[in-house]
Amino acid sequence: MNKPQNRSQHNPRRPQRRTPLDPARQAAFDVLRAVSERDAYANLALPALLRERGITGRDAAFATELTYGTCRVIGLLDAIIAWAANRPVEQIDPVLLELLRLGAYQLLRTRVEKHAAVDTTVEQAAIEFDSARAGFVNGVLRTISARDEDSWAAELAPPAETDPVGHIAFVNAHPRWIAQAFSDALGAEAGQLAALLASDNERPLVHLAARPGAMTADKLAGAVEGTVGRYSPYAVYLPGGDPGGLAPLRDGLAQVQDEGSQLVARALTLEPIDGGDMRWLDLCAGPGGKTAMLAAIGAASGARVTAVEPAAHRAELVERSVRGYDVEVLRVDGRDPGLAPASFDRVLVDAPCTGLGALRRRPEARWRRQAADVPGLAKLQKELLASAIALTRPGGLVLYATCSPHLAETVGVIADAVRRHPVRAIDTRSLFEGVADVGAGPHVQLWPHRHGTDAMFAAALQVR
Repeated sequence: MNKPQNRSQHNPRRPQRRTPLDPARQAAFDVLRAVSERDAYANLALPALLRERGITGRDAAFATELTYGTCRVIGLLDAIIAWAANRPVEQIDPVLLELLRLGAYQLLRTRVEKHAAVDTTVEQAAIEFDSARAGFVNGVLRTISARDEDSWAAELAPPAETDPVGHIAFVNAHPRWIAQAFSDALGAEAGQLAALLASDNERPLVHLAARPGAMTADKLAGAVEGTVGRYSPYAVYLPGGDPGGLAPLRDGLAQVQDEGSQLVARALTLEPIDGGDMRWLDLCAGPGGKTAMLAAIGAASGARVTAVEPAAHRAELVERSVRGYDVEVLRVDGRDPGLAPASFDRVLVDAPCTGLGALRRRPEARWRRQAADVPGLAKLQKELLASAIALTRPGGLVLYATCSPHLAETVGVIADAVRRHPVRAIDTRSLFEGVADVGAGPHVQLWPHRHGTDAMFAAALQVR
């Protein structure tokens, strides 16, 4: 382990030749640093970097596995690294820690040869720092490599007998508070917690949506060599890759959209209502996927969509998404948008939330979110829903949705609205026809381990 160091000391004028990381590992390392140093999103940063550097094929697949995989299991890796290093990870240089995570992930969760995982990481540590810290990395990774992941979990996880949720959370690389929130939301089916957490660690299929009136799902599937979806009449699945270059997306005939989100947007349009049905509102429109779906569906009947998005950059995304449709985009706060009360027939509230239902698509998000984020978001969600109810005419429909199953963001918000406002809860399950196991009602809860979608929640309310 120390031979390179000793040679350097005996012959200081003869520098060692160091081999930098290969393109795939370098890309993963650079994205991991961007995530930790600049709060970048891995699922946005990596594809852009791969395109910029011309990394394709097997190298791109390897970089993707290393980046997303490492981001997903940071908590697990950090616990093992801390034990092997005999110090808290907070006491390790952040750049060195990213290298250790990258090396540890290869050792524990890939088929990379142990010597390759260790040697490439040690070499990069020497390039980034010096021989002493390269030796530290070498020692830590060799300690980690002496055991497999199951053995480390047996050593470090909370005991399953006394803390079953904590144990399942640790072995599936989730913060305990998130695992507990999922267990609470599963209720009587909490025995599915391990399967749910495991699904968050799987690489999801890319979901596309054929825009109604522009292209059918069958034609889209044929054009992109995909598979027609299980539930949404617009859904097409791709096994992976960057869909940005696909012709139907470039031509505005389709969009990238999780099937659960497609079902939510469609559900707003399905419940029959008495009277006029020409004015639809998307109160939390950014980045615009559901707005575009509503606009495409509404175009067939002449319904016009208004979209509200306060953030300028997200409003621009909405405008881009709805190009070609008659949609008014307002850059105002949905809690006080300045619109006439009781002026809309249907209103969608896809509220800002913790995003716990999309952890498989946002690999680093589980380690960014904190339990302390929930109360503030729940307050905002209640305010947005109250605004939506006030903007909906009597007899009109409000659909509240979140990409989170956390009870405080879902049934808690709906219970508050039913108690405070003139609304009647509708059995939302009828708006998700053909989708089984969505809960006992009246709301709907989708799950990645059951439905292959994000964990979308939806509840329909009729305004009195």
